Amino acid sequence: MDEVARKVVHLVFGLGIAVLILFLPRDIVLGIIAVAVLSGCILSDALSRGFYVPLVSELVDRLERRNVVPGKGALYFATSALVSLIFFPTPVVVPAIVTLAVLDSIATLAGLHFGKRRVWGKKTLEGSVSGTVAAFAALILVLPLYHAVVVAMAAGILELFTPVDDNLIIPIGICILLTLVPV
Repeated sequence: MDEVARKVVHLVFGLGIAVLILFLPRDIVLGIIAVAVLSGCILSDALSRGFYVPLVSELVDRLERRNVVPGKGALYFATSALVSLIFFPTPVVVPAIVTLAVLDSIATLAGLHFGKRRVWGKKTLEGSVSGTVAAFAALILVLPLYHAVVVAMAAGILELFTPVDDNLIIPIGICILLTLVPV
């Protein structure tokens, strides 16, 4: 498994979803993400049963962590994006998706390369701080400064301490936060 390539795909996938949400009609994006989730479930099930799926099998072999459901991270990310888009308005969803894409990717890469102080499980202080700062830098492009600070810090705490997969928790958590502290 190539963790750098895995996180680059995570970043591009997440920012791609945010761009779709920002520029396409909501109903079209909902349809695209719903089809992607269903397709991902079908492919994941096929791979879990030992079937070979051209291109997909090679990607999963290269990018997926060992001993997990194939495509689990991407499915969780797409599912949380879908749920966020169903229940929250676009100005709240876009920053939530950007936050997850940037924070999670940078936190993992920085933690792997520079992490020395473990905080929770495999997560390090260096990774978490790097991811939070990177998320802030990305968020100032789509949120006012105060909101960017609050969202980046809240997401950094969620990413560091959640016992549940952060691909599921961060977008929903940030959508709730931005609903309570309106943009």
